[in-house]
Amino acid sequence: MLNDEVKTYIRKSVLCWLATTDIDSFPNVSPKEVFTYSEKDTLLIAHIASPQTIKNIKSNNKVCVSFIDILVQKGYKIKGLAQVYEKSHPLFLEKAKPLLEIATERFPILAVIEVEILKVEKIIAPSYWLYPETTTEAGQIESAKKSYQID
Repeated sequence: MLNDEVKTYIRKSVLCWLATTDIDSFPNVSPKEVFTYSEKDTLLIAHIASPQTIKNIKSNNKVCVSFIDILVQKGYKIKGLAQVYEKSHPLFLEKAKPLLEIATERFPILAVIEVEILKVEKIIAPSYWLYPETTTEAGQIESAKKSYQID
């Protein structure tokens, strides 16, 4: 399910957004800075400071993760089933290894959230389908750089 394009967007994205629901079915969306994919085509997300996310996953493991390249304004949404590997779990270090390479010592990883992928959907800015004749990636990048005040 994770083809080369999806993996490229994961690598290019600064944040992903992990959506969960609590026991009363209220949504919770939390940004995650440290995330990647595994060789087994699952998402790996570091739990650094999101106790509500962990609590929600333990009561309802259905999640949605989205990530975009903010300049091109394209990305992906992934729906799946999450499992939490806390430090006491025998597989924690194995699951955490690729995340530790990203986080280094800067971020303490309290647990690893592994998402078994059930569905992958593309995300694109509305400009691409509203104005396909005039919207280009180069134009989107130029516009985003102006908006974000990037030289």
